[in-house]
Amino acid sequence: MVFRAGRRTGRRQARPGADAASADTTPAPPGRTRRLSRPPAWVALVIAAAVGLGFAIAPARGASDNLAPSFLRVLLNPAPVLPTGEDFAGTSAVGALFTMSGGRLGSHFCTASVIDSPNGDLVITAAHCVSQTAAEVAFVPGYNAGAAPYGVWIVTQVYVDASWSASSDPDDDVAFLRVSQPGTGVPIEDVTGAERLRTGAPARQLVEVIGYPDSADQAITCRNWTREPMADQLEFDCGGYTDGTSGGPFLAGVDPRTGHGTVVGVIGGYEQGGLTPQVSYSAMFGANVMALYEVAVAGG
Repeated sequence: MVFRAGRRTGRRQARPGADAASADTTPAPPGRTRRLSRPPAWVALVIAAAVGLGFAIAPARGASDNLAPSFLRVLLNPAPVLPTGEDFAGTSAVGALFTMSGGRLGSHFCTASVIDSPNGDLVITAAHCVSQTAAEVAFVPGYNAGAAPYGVWIVTQVYVDASWSASSDPDDDVAFLRVSQPGTGVPIEDVTGAERLRTGAPARQLVEVIGYPDSADQAITCRNWTREPMADQLEFDCGGYTDGTSGGPFLAGVDPRTGHGTVVGVIGGYEQGGLTPQVSYSAMFGANVMALYEVAVAGG
């Protein structure tokens, strides 16, 4: 079995289409910017000084007349603070992928989640996490600090798109895994519940992203809005998503009672998920992902 986390820290190259993305006119969701309806006295003094400075240095006519209002916009609308993933005890349908040797768990290296299917035995992750051979890999749903509350499930089959196998196309960085538990015929979905799968979802929506960093024995979670920085790719901005979080689901509409939601992406795609912990990507789920899901369903 070949597997790799595929996420590296470091400086990220400029993204294609970044200029177009900056022209997004969709209104920002609540909490993305902060407005001060009644600033404290010291802010009022700073604003007054800025306005005075603007009038003092601006000419009587021309484009520079807008200098003072520019100061006001900067002071009253600071850039939003980027959130950071928080440790949490996990959820039943999301877990870590582990190497195995001699029937024993090794180290975890990627993240995956149980997906609803007719046979109840499918898991979704990123294609760059796995090859088409499922030997010596296990899935541990709800993994938390060494505990496997829902058991250990062996990966018996891996399904990836032919275009991924041929050229590692980032638009096809998705894989479905069939899992089973030795000695029992109970499907994993009956034990853990499952996330729903959606293709053709809008690019901009509020999601929760769960991942298992290699350096920790606990999952992290974060909520933020997605956007489409380039064709067929989603971007999710939140700190802490280091190696090991690849394959982590983008969950929309999470039910607070069950922790289950709808998978609209997985960490992967462009730059195999991103080169910095603050920016994560996913291939947008379209007809290609649905076709791959149907192949996995039909496979057993």
